[in-house]
Amino acid sequence: MTRFAADDGRMLAYDDRGRGTPLLCLAGLTRNMDDFEPVLDAFVGRARVIRLDTRGRGGSDRDPDFMNYNLIREGRDALNLMDHLGLDRVAILGTSRGGLIAMMLAASHKDRLSGVCLNDIGPLVEPRGMANIMSYLGLPPGYADYDDAAAQLALKMRDRFPGVGRDQWQAYARRLWDATPDGLALRYDPALRHAVMEQSATDALPDLWPLFDALAGLPLALIRGAHSDILSPETASEMQRRRPDMIFAEIPDRGHTPFLDEPAAVAAIATLLERVS
Repeated sequence: MTRFAADDGRMLAYDDRGRGTPLLCLAGLTRNMDDFEPVLDAFVGRARVIRLDTRGRGGSDRDPDFMNYNLIREGRDALNLMDHLGLDRVAILGTSRGGLIAMMLAASHKDRLSGVCLNDIGPLVEPRGMANIMSYLGLPPGYADYDDAAAQLALKMRDRFPGVGRDQWQAYARRLWDATPDGLALRYDPALRHAVMEQSATDALPDLWPLFDALAGLPLALIRGAHSDILSPETASEMQRRRPDMIFAEIPDRGHTPFLDEPAAVAAIATLLERVS
């Protein structure tokens, strides 16, 4: 892991490995670069895999102004990293919020993108899924250790992630939380909760279809968890209707979000990279 200075001075963490087509991996709202370990394992021999910890997450600085946790600022952070690495264009693999950042960049800086893969996100975010996120966002996880987390996650998530064993849930927990003498702790700024609440104070979900339509002309892939509560089948179908050339993979036995180690997810990313290159 390396750090660089964004244009406002915040130090942001990233990892840059491999050679070939640059693939910039942007994680979900509370997540970090470790979510893309399976992508690194699968593609480091055939792509340049660049993973960013968005500000306030993982090894990146927390922002003293929580209102800077927004898609515009986080998109600028991604552009700052590209400039730091001397990259004119990248393909983006965006999980959840990372995919929203990719769509926003397609609308504002399309010339910097060579392609986009959206992991379980679209222009419509289901209120049920958002309510689930708000039930834990910014709150202590409440697990004693990784074993405790794995056992409880296996029970809590079995409807959306049937068949996932404790070992995989433990790996999931290690990516998301830090172990401390007082139990597991967040690896992101809890002020993210305040940012989301302030930015959604009207309860009106913005119309993001123009951002999706801005992806026109770019190689595009969509990965959806079959049990996702964020990306509905109807929204995914409309995305396919608008982009019949879009690579699409629906991952069975996965909710929000697929782990990206599933064969169909790996195949979708590989096909996107072939189209980009």
